[in-house]
Amino acid sequence: MTKAIRPRSRKVRILATLGPASNTVEMIEQLFEAGADAFRVNMSHGDQASKVPVIAAIRSLEKRYGRPTTILADLQGPKLRVGKFAEGKVVLETGQQFTLDRDPTPGDATRVELPHREIFEAAHEDARLLLDDGKMVLRVTSASPDKLVTRVEVGGTLSNSKGLNVPDMVLPLAALTEKDRSDLAFAVEQRVDWIALSFVQRPEDLMEARRLIGGKAALLAKIEKPSAITRLEEIVEQCDGVMVARGDLGVELPPQSVPPLQKRIVETARRMGRPVIVATQMLESMIDSPSPTRAEVSDVATAVYDGADAIMLSAESAAGKWPVESVAMMNSIADAVERDPAHGDRVHFTVTRPDPTTADALAEAAKNIARTVSAVAIVCFTSSGSTARRIARERPTVPIMVLTPKIETARRSGLLWGSHAVHTRDVESFEEMVAKAKRMAMRQELAAAGDRIIVCAGVPFGTPGSTNVLHVVTILGDELKNYQGPEGAEPGHRLSVTPALCRGPPGGER
Repeated sequence: MTKAIRPRSRKVRILATLGPASNTVEMIEQLFEAGADAFRVNMSHGDQASKVPVIAAIRSLEKRYGRPTTILADLQGPKLRVGKFAEGKVVLETGQQFTLDRDPTPGDATRVELPHREIFEAAHEDARLLLDDGKMVLRVTSASPDKLVTRVEVGGTLSNSKGLNVPDMVLPLAALTEKDRSDLAFAVEQRVDWIALSFVQRPEDLMEARRLIGGKAALLAKIEKPSAITRLEEIVEQCDGVMVARGDLGVELPPQSVPPLQKRIVETARRMGRPVIVATQMLESMIDSPSPTRAEVSDVATAVYDGADAIMLSAESAAGKWPVESVAMMNSIADAVERDPAHGDRVHFTVTRPDPTTADALAEAAKNIARTVSAVAIVCFTSSGSTARRIARERPTVPIMVLTPKIETARRSGLLWGSHAVHTRDVESFEEMVAKAKRMAMRQELAAAGDRIIVCAGVPFGTPGSTNVLHVVTILGDELKNYQGPEGAEPGHRLSVTPALCRGPPGGER
């Protein structure tokens, strides 16, 4: 027996991080009802055993609500830290000399161990070292294989094992640590849908993760290093999705550099047809406050206007005092922005020119035809999900119903702009495709008698990546009468969407 849920009327997805404030079955359900479309499991905190019931709780939503659920496992990545001090902490004065070396002896106000050989290999004169999330800044005056002599440009109190950022270096350091490899294997075993890779500096960093995943999950690259920006298109080409990780970007770069970089990353990912998530500090004040600042609301709105596929909550939903309220607030902001008559034009500021392929040509045509004939939905039959991704890249004004025989594809589409996935049996003929598209559009309450829908698929059916059919269909209204055949791959699966919210005003605009 499925449970009713308030329909989603927005296209942008909401990704909520789970943690101590929200990792129970009851809280996960409340977050889902408040608007969370996907859930992030942060592998940096807690052990693997503690993640098993959390993942099971997310999956349990599928039977209760009849919707595929989406889980992203976020790997920790390498953590650069200084060593320990004899007194636990020291005060660094601006202008003084301070040395980082390979000596494990506890440090003092003149030196400390730096237990990362790779930094000594990559360091060069004039490079910056940022300590404790950028609170202190050191400038390298001389570098050798076992010693970095620096000048303190911004002083402060430095304590044991504080974090270190190196924005001016590309480190000869693998993006996957031993912990990450273990966590990745665990995530694959648990059948999560997306795996996020931290510390991506170059496209080669993605190759080992891709090999270890073995096609069992989608790979997402977190863009958090300045070095990644210099090879952004190559990195996007090698992954299935991108996250704008503004936290570390804001540490390693001047804060004023982050907004234009955010727009550049979102634009690049959209142009290349990869889902893109904007993350970090979106509603930061709601960790402690039941309402956000006006600036935070504007920040969320900007990401929606830019056409991001998803917007993410971190500590707000994982450890804050108001996790459900944070999700509800993000949901209401996104709804308000997408109701703005100017939203459609702003989303299309990014030009997404199709590749010279039949599939891309049909995806663009589907968007244009939907607007011209005032269709209420685009229905795509897909096995791999590539058809849905191509259509989503065009940001059509109507919902994209993704019909797929693969539950993995249905789940992964939870981070895809505008998609409403249904796990269902495949079709074997053109006539069956048309009939099923009409029935499912009615079952999902995306269409009613007299409405038009656009149907996209590939012939022969069941062949991934072969999108070559676009068909305009009119719903008669009697498609469900006397139909006794099986429809869903799992009984009770259903996604409820309010037709009035999805169709928009006459003319196909929203």
